Amino acid sequence: MTSAPSHASDLPAALEPLGRDRDGRPLPDARRRLTPAVFLSEPLLGWIGPLLLAALAGVLRLWRLGNPNALLFDETYYAKDAYSLLLHGHVLDPVEKADDLVVVGKVGNMFTDIPSFYVHPDVGKWLIAVGEWQFGMDSFGWRFSAAVVGSLTVFVLARLVRRLTGSTLLGCVAGLLLCLDGLHFVMSRTALLDVFLTFFLVCAVGCLLVDRDWGRTRIARTVIAGEDPGRFGPVRAVLLRPWRIAAGVCFGLAVGTKWNALFVLAALGLLVWAWDASVRRAIGVRAPVRKAALVDAVPAFFSLVGVALVVYVATWAGWLANAGSYEEQFGDDWGSYAATDAEGAGEAVQSVRSLWNYHQEIWGFHTGDGINKKSHVYQSSPWGWPIINRPVGVDAETDIQPGEQGCPTDANKCIRQILAIGTPVLWWGGVLALFASLWFWVGGRDWRFGLALVGVGSTWLPWLWFDDRPIFYFYAVATLPFTIIAITLLLGKILGPPGRSPRRRWGALVAGGFVVLVAANFAYYHPIWTDGLLTNENWLDRIWFTRWI
Repeated sequence: MTSAPSHASDLPAALEPLGRDRDGRPLPDARRRLTPAVFLSEPLLGWIGPLLLAALAGVLRLWRLGNPNALLFDETYYAKDAYSLLLHGHVLDPVEKADDLVVVGKVGNMFTDIPSFYVHPDVGKWLIAVGEWQFGMDSFGWRFSAAVVGSLTVFVLARLVRRLTGSTLLGCVAGLLLCLDGLHFVMSRTALLDVFLTFFLVCAVGCLLVDRDWGRTRIARTVIAGEDPGRFGPVRAVLLRPWRIAAGVCFGLAVGTKWNALFVLAALGLLVWAWDASVRRAIGVRAPVRKAALVDAVPAFFSLVGVALVVYVATWAGWLANAGSYEEQFGDDWGSYAATDAEGAGEAVQSVRSLWNYHQEIWGFHTGDGINKKSHVYQSSPWGWPIINRPVGVDAETDIQPGEQGCPTDANKCIRQILAIGTPVLWWGGVLALFASLWFWVGGRDWRFGLALVGVGSTWLPWLWFDDRPIFYFYAVATLPFTIIAITLLLGKILGPPGRSPRRRWGALVAGGFVVLVAANFAYYHPIWTDGLLTNENWLDRIWFTRWI
């Protein structure tokens, strides 16, 4: 075994000190630059803090979760589809007035024997079905999984930002901000798909960050040990990357929830290539971008895209097991299946071909003239999502008379509402943080801000291509974790380095003040996220713009 060099002069050229900064302090060598920041954090607190935040998020999200007892907004699709998956393994059409039967608990004969045409994959609905399996087909049951997954997202984001910054404090700040956001809160209390999509995307990014640290550490150890790196740098030591495979699984589950996760997979795949090129540049590899494309990007494609594809197809197992029913139901109407009798391998191939044709029909639904000509009272342009241009009214009871349901007798009228709207202080602060992130990424060459911006861009900007169809502000919940990453990184810059300097005290005052404002804003808006009773006057105090009505 080759011993590690004992003096700087014995190190490979790429690992020698780079010189000194303008204050005379030595710049770090590549070994120090390749050491993950999270290695410097206290590990026990790094678990306790995020776990406590997840518990807090769980308490907030589970409190009165079953209220109101009704299918809210698109719950009318996903809760029933999930129950059909639970009972039959695939989605069947419900009977007429199925919503009324669900509300009164008469769900025994809720489905026909006709396969349903549905336009989103099954993963999120399978997760909703877990809650229905545990607690029954009622409002608490079909919302339970969303509440749990939303709370877990708080935990994963806190751990992710801790790894990104090397600070348990900043990681917990990120988790707390997500815990206190109104849009994520409402989506975590509603049986829609977007909170599951967000969770899998955050998990995928977390896996990629662990992989980044793992790969850089392996490369540093290989070079320091004196092994000949060759023209490309270490290759065999980082060829099999288990955390990239785990990220591929998460991306497959994300795409298996909603297709727009594909944009995130593509964007982060390019970002991973840039990370690989940067570490090869750090150890002195010439033309690192081109060489990383060969030795890193090609294996990464199979670990991310290839694994994601396999996982995605596997999530359609229920559909594939019942492909014959779909071929029989839709083949004559659509003329796309052209199914023939087959057995064994031929039947499997035919089922996969039918699934591909089914995907073409789904794509036609999402992009065709039928949906493009429709409109919805709560649709909004994605350009305005970061500033909350048009929140979504999930439920409302607007004509509560004085003396009813606890409405004060001296009030005009009262209202109960569930409004899918983010915590305004957090979202508007996020807009400023994103502009600052662009400065720190391009001007300051801080790669962490690049992760935030690529995440925001890939979850938000693609919707601009589809703004001729009804799309909704709550889709931006997938953008929120990346915005919070940008906010937290900026708060870290404001805090400055640890110590007792005046800069640190003022930075703590500013950063802490922002978090306190978010918490106060969350408490103030809490009634309109939880169907709370408000007088019309108190409700209008929270509706700051007419477009929020």
